[in-house]
Amino acid sequence: MQVISIAARKGGSGKTTLATHLSVLAADKSKPVLLLDTDPQRSLAWWWRQRDAETPQLVECDGRDLPKVIDVAGKEGVHACIVDTPPHAENSILSAMRVSDIIIIPTRPGPFDLAACSSTIEMAARVGKKALTVINHAPPRTGSAEPSIVAEAREALKAMGATVAETVVSQRVAFSHAVISGATVTEYEPEGRAAVEMKALWAEIQKTIGGK
Repeated sequence: MQVISIAARKGGSGKTTLATHLSVLAADKSKPVLLLDTDPQRSLAWWWRQRDAETPQLVECDGRDLPKVIDVAGKEGVHACIVDTPPHAENSILSAMRVSDIIIIPTRPGPFDLAACSSTIEMAARVGKKALTVINHAPPRTGSAEPSIVAEAREALKAMGATVAETVVSQRVAFSHAVISGATVTEYEPEGRAAVEMKALWAEIQKTIGGK
């Protein structure tokens, strides 16, 4: 069973949106997926209640309960657990990191976001877990080269010692349209650019996990 935690010490990084999308991409009729909402704001649970689809399933819990919940999930044949963490509760984030196969650290490419990202990268290193930092809410690419703010963010993150995903998730209106109805961009607009980016990110996460 894969356990993937989404963590960022700064709010507004897009943790919950990534959690929803990764859970749907991981879902398969023969491979059940479980979303674990440990953020007291319960934004993930709100999205889940808007859904008509039966997958993924959702459990609301505290970070300290994760080992027990994940153990039960494994025994019940769950294929993957996607954990959404709160931005400011260090103990809860560390609890999620300790039970994870990989930690996804989303960050916007702005300077304040990058500065805040360093503490999450350090936490993952402290518990000895593999982490993949994802540049999120980025300006869409308009040519062959990345926007300068994305390229600069990538270099800044590498200087912090981060492993940075090649896939960049752009800021697109399709995310809002999808999430408000309890869907994801791969369901709402399967051939759209947002869906292509999310599928590429999922493939990269799987490759990273497989390389451990």
